[in-house]
Amino acid sequence: MISKYRNWRNRDETQDWQGGFGIAEARNGVFSKLSISKQATRLALLALLLGSAAWALTSHNQHSHNSGAANHNSQRSESAQQQIRAADSARALERAVESAMQEARRIAPQIEGLAAANIMASSIMPSSDLWWPSNFNFSDLRPVQVLKKIAVGPGDTLMQLLTDAGAQPDESQRAIEALGRKFNPRRLQVGQEITLTFERLGSESLRLSEMALTPSVEREVSVVRDEGGFIANEIIRSFDIVPGRIGGEISDSLYNAGLEAGLTPSLLSEFIKLFSFDVDFQREVQPGDSFMVYFERHLDDQGRLAKTGRIISAALTLSGRELRYYNYRPSDGGEEDYFNTQGQSVKKALLRTPIDGARLTSGFGRRKHPILGYSLMHKGVDFGAATGTPIQAAGEGTVELAGWNGAYGNYVRIRHGNGYATAYAHMSRIGVKNGQRVRQGQIIGAVGTTGRSTGPHLHYEVMVQGQQVNPMNVRFPSGRKLEGKELAKFRQHIELMDTEIRKTPELLALGGGAGSSAGGSTGSSGASNN
Repeated sequence: MISKYRNWRNRDETQDWQGGFGIAEARNGVFSKLSISKQATRLALLALLLGSAAWALTSHNQHSHNSGAANHNSQRSESAQQQIRAADSARALERAVESAMQEARRIAPQIEGLAAANIMASSIMPSSDLWWPSNFNFSDLRPVQVLKKIAVGPGDTLMQLLTDAGAQPDESQRAIEALGRKFNPRRLQVGQEITLTFERLGSESLRLSEMALTPSVEREVSVVRDEGGFIANEIIRSFDIVPGRIGGEISDSLYNAGLEAGLTPSLLSEFIKLFSFDVDFQREVQPGDSFMVYFERHLDDQGRLAKTGRIISAALTLSGRELRYYNYRPSDGGEEDYFNTQGQSVKKALLRTPIDGARLTSGFGRRKHPILGYSLMHKGVDFGAATGTPIQAAGEGTVELAGWNGAYGNYVRIRHGNGYATAYAHMSRIGVKNGQRVRQGQIIGAVGTTGRSTGPHLHYEVMVQGQQVNPMNVRFPSGRKLEGKELAKFRQHIELMDTEIRKTPELLALGGGAGSSAGGSTGSSGASNN
């Protein structure tokens, strides 16, 4: 057996034995790609040799036991006990060697006391250099490459992130300049992950060799060091677009039912936003109502879901009354939009509910104020939601006021067309400025509890010609209505879509086919004030 390992060891020493085993470990957010060197590989072989010795010891003890029983019957009992103990020790040794092999593979870069292992190898084989070279250096076991994953935070610059991670300022600048040929670093978003690869030059010195990021699921950008500096690379992924259908029955809330059916929060948010022009989700949605979403799925070359696309059609049945919308681009060059079965655009001038997944905690009208203790006119509605929940602009317009406004706390008021205005109060964060133009659905801030408030919620007001009105009752102006030949073409489109929807199996999970499993849960919190 020893000669077998000698022969194996005598193979061409120029081979890259560092590729023998690959280990990835993560400590404190730093990922190290560890390559076990020739010496570590020999350590594993030493463990194998010790295992063979243990097996030979067991066999020898068994043989001695058999022959001893024939020749020394008078000492049978004592000899048997000795042999049993020896066999147990050998089996324990075998288990220890097996454990040592696994541990050697796992923590080879951190092994200490290899001198003791060298002595053990010397006692088994006359020439210890067959296993451990006389010039063995512990630094040989250190990782050749170090991978670090960093995330962009508020106010971070790419230069700062690279230098904080250990890159030198000059090489950071060259890497950023190379990246700019494929991707503008100013477009980095908060939360964007960046993977950095460093080469180890000495005991403590690192050199940046690669930087990679994925701005979107369709695109990956990287810069790699070469002799002249850094070269930028870009990978554009293409996906197959396959329609999917998910539906379900509502038991407590549309949001919970959507998650349980397998919808992602982003797709569910788009669905709710689509119906928020016409539906009061607090009062009109009842247990037993149902929903359906027919949408695009973008699948990679292995059939895995990469992302969801636009909603093609959606339906919501409320107390037996169905609302069904279709995505449609008019053939006369009109804007792509969602239309109901009569050809009327579902888009209204203002959203009835400017926040997703919230619950109505206080309506419009006279009430006893929860802080002041006496009756006052409540000139808006309150939506309870967790602090930080995004708030959307109810419609396109211009910001008239963005800042502190007394009892309203952090406050935003937007002027829309035709004499309409909307106001948003008690915000934890304001994301727009005075005079800024905003579009419908744009995030303008986040839910909070600033000003005269007892808990996190959004106070929402709608004003017509300067007078507050009930946002739940006001009739907002509608968008385009298809007529004539365009309406006839739209009805043909409806028939085609309804046929496709019926032919598409219902998904039980967003990433799989019909029959796959899914599940989900959510929670909510809120308060009612102002």
